[in-house]
Amino acid sequence: MSCSSVRLKRSWLSTRFCGTNRTLVWGTRSFQSMATQSKQSVYDFTVKDAKGQEVDLSKFRGKVLLIVNVASQCGFTNSNYPELTTLYQKYKDQGLEILAFPSNQFNGQEPGTNDEIQEFVCTRFKAEYPVFAKVDVNGKKAEPLYDFLKSSKGGLLGDSIKWNFTKFLVDREGKVVDRYAPTTTPLSIEKDIKKLLGVA
Repeated sequence: MSCSSVRLKRSWLSTRFCGTNRTLVWGTRSFQSMATQSKQSVYDFTVKDAKGQEVDLSKFRGKVLLIVNVASQCGFTNSNYPELTTLYQKYKDQGLEILAFPSNQFNGQEPGTNDEIQEFVCTRFKAEYPVFAKVDVNGKKAEPLYDFLKSSKGGLLGDSIKWNFTKFLVDREGKVVDRYAPTTTPLSIEKDIKKLLGVA
């Protein structure tokens, strides 16, 4: 969906603070299928775009990737999305790609349809990077890509994604090199991105 063609629907866009009445599932390492375990890089995965079409992530081969699970009604939304857009505009020509995966697993803070999410992100935050179909990032139905990301770089309290806007930085070889907490702002990791891009 083109950002220039969307209209903002505000009926479901009230912003709630992420920390309100939240219940975090710390969990342990989620079970991974043998198929997921055999994957060697991000490029080995296929995901679905907002229209349900399969996207082979090998199309991003040679790019530095910042993969983020996003939500429209989170307290981190209004700070993360503008900074993601800033990073993308600044470094897309040097090889940065941002891959956003909406998830409704944290206090139901991404309740909209894929089309509504696209309209929100494109209209309010002028996002030009891909925003994929809504996924689970934890549990038995987790997107296989996220099982791979979590097994590559665990968090401080286990592998599970703890909240919206957890970030994974992937090098040009498709290997996960770092993981950042939801409280880590996109611009604060700019130096790490520049290092992988080879930008002074």
